[in-house]
Amino acid sequence: MTDVPGSYGLAVWGSPQWRAQAASWLDEQLAAAGLARTGEVTQPHLRAWGTVLRAPTTDGPVWLKAPGPGTAFEVELYRLLARVAPDRVLPALAADPRRGWLLLPDGGPTLGERVTGGDLVEALVVILPQYGQLQRDLAGHVDELLAFGVTDMRAAVMPQRFDEALTAAREYLGYAGTAPDWALYHRIVGARASVAAWCQRLAGAPVPPSLDHNDLHPFNIFLAGTDGASPAGPARFYDWGDSVVAHPFASLLVGLGFLHQSLGAGPDDPQIVRPRDAYLEVFSDLASHAELVETIGLACSVGKIARALTWHRSLRAQGLEQAGEHARAPLESLASMLGPSYLTLGA
Repeated sequence: MTDVPGSYGLAVWGSPQWRAQAASWLDEQLAAAGLARTGEVTQPHLRAWGTVLRAPTTDGPVWLKAPGPGTAFEVELYRLLARVAPDRVLPALAADPRRGWLLLPDGGPTLGERVTGGDLVEALVVILPQYGQLQRDLAGHVDELLAFGVTDMRAAVMPQRFDEALTAAREYLGYAGTAPDWALYHRIVGARASVAAWCQRLAGAPVPPSLDHNDLHPFNIFLAGTDGASPAGPARFYDWGDSVVAHPFASLLVGLGFLHQSLGAGPDDPQIVRPRDAYLEVFSDLASHAELVETIGLACSVGKIARALTWHRSLRAQGLEQAGEHARAPLESLASMLGPSYLTLGA
């Protein structure tokens, strides 16, 4: 198999030739880092939008990520993150932007594997401010992020993105939509004027755009060390393939929405308010607390459009017929905009 930059997809990534080529590159990079592989290269994840290889080494496991074209920006993004905030991401052992390959060390157990319930709340009180500071550090790099191919989800373009998300939802409706699905869709369409007003207000908010991880749940966060709910080292944030350029507060849609779902906590519950306010403290020089809290609601509501389009990108890569229950995700994400809470994820 000839090495063709940009070669991707299930047929390519699943072939013995590609795996042999990737393993050879992996071994070269390990050698350059003074490491050696100590066992077989395995392929624990193979999806239509990307694949991951795992290899044991003399310094623990390593992971080779090979994203598809929709998330190939992650390779360059890691390089920027390593330059701007090296203590907030896993240090890439190697990166090949031409091929779209990224070699990362193992991060150990994730936050979600270590703590749950109230302990998770306490951990996020410490971790979310670290993430907020990362966003502030990246706010001056928006042009670079867009040049890498990170999707523009800034407030000014979100009315257009809303129409794109409606088109994505119609693809599912044309495939398997029921009468209630169509009724729900028309309710969403009827909210267009409200969505435009939210976007206009968000565009005037005092906090500048930055990077939104767009999937900031506890299983995408590593800690250098922890004793229960007390992080002993800086958090490292992982799996940036869903990232967008947006209002930074949109990250709380998943960051706090996970707590909303797992704990049944509403927006005014102390289990939500404490990590929320810890995060907002990083931005307290830009506006009053009340204005920042109001902006969270706007950013998370508008951010549901980005979630719908992220789902659609994944569905397009694999095909609706292979998506199962996830085929409905763009519609559910948009429908969550109609709900009573800005933290409702939908899908």
